[in-house]
Amino acid sequence: MSLEIKVPTVGESITEVTLAQWLKEDGDYVEMDENIAELESDKATFELPAEKAGILRIIAQEGDTLEIGAVVCTIEDGDAPTGDKKAEAPAATTTAASPSTEASENPDSYAAGTASPAAAKILREKGIDPSTIKGTGKDGRITKEDAEKAQAKPAAPKAESKPAATPAAAPAIAGARNERREKMSSLRKTIARRLVSVKNETAMLTTFNEVNMQPIMDLRAKYKDMFKEKHGVGLGFMSFFTKAVTTALKEWPAVNARIEENEIVYSDFADISIAVSAPKGLVVPVIRNAESMSLYQVEKEVINLATKARDGKLTIEEMTGGTFTITNGGVFGSMMSTPIINAPQSAILGMHNIVQRPIAENGQVVIRPMMYVALSYDHRIIDGRESVSFLVRVKQLLEDPARLLLEV
Repeated sequence: MSLEIKVPTVGESITEVTLAQWLKEDGDYVEMDENIAELESDKATFELPAEKAGILRIIAQEGDTLEIGAVVCTIEDGDAPTGDKKAEAPAATTTAASPSTEASENPDSYAAGTASPAAAKILREKGIDPSTIKGTGKDGRITKEDAEKAQAKPAAPKAESKPAATPAAAPAIAGARNERREKMSSLRKTIARRLVSVKNETAMLTTFNEVNMQPIMDLRAKYKDMFKEKHGVGLGFMSFFTKAVTTALKEWPAVNARIEENEIVYSDFADISIAVSAPKGLVVPVIRNAESMSLYQVEKEVINLATKARDGKLTIEEMTGGTFTITNGGVFGSMMSTPIINAPQSAILGMHNIVQRPIAENGQVVIRPMMYVALSYDHRIIDGRESVSFLVRVKQLLEDPARLLLEV
């Protein structure tokens, strides 16, 4: 008796998945609860376990898009194999090859007016069209001798008195020019669809500023060893930016709001989404109630979510929601960019790389580690005054990190 293995329900908003990879082959013996395949939704990757022990019979293929409840495979009753059962493969190959052997040995098996295999091979090598050859075999078939004679036969002269112009040879191109095609994953298709939707359905603008990172870098240099010894995590930039953002969101609540139909929804909490580059694409896990976290709690949660993203272990719940997003293109060397809003949120803060630049400070030109920051926002809900003031407040908090601890 066989058991059908179907696509399980993996989230309320997910209606289909892509079969990313089979972990077992057709005919393999599998144990109960052993992972046999990976399913990929538009949010995460899930493993499909065997619901009984037995012999796997694959139905869906890698790359197939399957609806929830669709049959992926069946598992038949059977015991674990005791030896190699693939020894019969060569016999099958021999049997499969026999029809062509019979055809080559039996010239009467070919239709009239066609070339025998030997004749066809000669004509192909010489570039001669079989339709121009008059066969001498039975019913006009082209024999090997016909092909050999045609080989020596000179080409008929053209009726034109003037020779045709020789076409110019195509210029030689150095280097390989290979191309390959890959089917878009569900995650990549969803990212593409949402980004286009945001550009088309929001009034998105971006405002810029720059931050002197010297105060934070000095603070980290002074306390990083003590911080790591006490809390077990390093003191990074993300915790400072997260705390600065959550403080500024309290003062400018529209930046933390979203539009739902004809209403504006304001959140009195800050669920901060952090953009993480995972092997299969960009994912945006959420730090819940970041406004109530300390610096070390933020750092621990960032490490936890980033590790899960790289390992493909993020759950739907960990990527659902979020009221504001922070993305750090600086880790890839970006100096300045205009990040795209993570819908249905209304704003996103972009961090960039830190570069030593000359600036004016107290009337003197000095060299400081500077970072450009960008705030992209939906102008339908956030006015220019609010967006600029929000970003200026973030700049003030970062350039005087003691304010983050004193909340002033």
